[in-house]
Amino acid sequence: MINLESICKQTQDIAIKVGSFIKEQQINISTDVIENKGTHDFVTFVDKTAEAKIIDALKPLIPEAGFIAEEGTETHLGEEYNWIIDPLDGTTNYIHGLSPFAVSIALKKDNRIVLGVVYEISLNECFYSWEGAPAYLNNKQIKVSNAQVVQNSLIGTGFPYRNFEQLDRYIDLLKYLCINSQGVRRPGSAATDLAYVACGRFDAFYEYGLQPWDVAAGAFLVKQAGGNVSDFLGEDNYIFGQEILAGNSSNFHEFKNCVQKFMLK
Repeated sequence: MINLESICKQTQDIAIKVGSFIKEQQINISTDVIENKGTHDFVTFVDKTAEAKIIDALKPLIPEAGFIAEEGTETHLGEEYNWIIDPLDGTTNYIHGLSPFAVSIALKKDNRIVLGVVYEISLNECFYSWEGAPAYLNNKQIKVSNAQVVQNSLIGTGFPYRNFEQLDRYIDLLKYLCINSQGVRRPGSAATDLAYVACGRFDAFYEYGLQPWDVAAGAFLVKQAGGNVSDFLGEDNYIFGQEILAGNSSNFHEFKNCVQKFMLK
């Protein structure tokens, strides 16, 4: 049986070390090293190299584990354990010299996440937890906010960059939340957004069109910090279902109803 606390500590070290590499390489980013994976979907040599570094460092921790990684550096899947990795969440921010951007690493055992690390590089903030433990930020325990209603909530979101079929409904929801909440923010890194829900900076978060590596670690952090997470239907298919909403135990039901009212038409 593996020691998740020890594995989490080593995962934090890996994320921070690779984060330093990512930060150092930012000066070398120019238009000639940016690849376009699709509409508004970019990748650089930094993403690919960072992912390879993370995978090489993680392999000895659980030799039988497989990998679900954004850049496809490793595609082997394990029978019980699989790492879910985004080496650089917020690449568009990164190439434009904006923050935040983060390393996101989660460990899935069978059908559940048991460990999550999100390292936001610009502020040197490492969010982490493992199964059976609280959530932490730089060695201090964190919890979700106590905002009671949507009207008193600051909400995080992201704009779709692949699937625009729901854009009209998304804009209608955005308009509603702009009027009926404390405000809406779009930082540009879903992993960081969810970590911010976990530590109470955001009171809620929603987005669609996301991939497992965008949300696996952050969603786990929210739950370990006392929050709620679901897909737009209110069910548990938020890691692979490409839609997610998160909040605290007080505002979640109302927030979910708001999202459903517009996004499930």
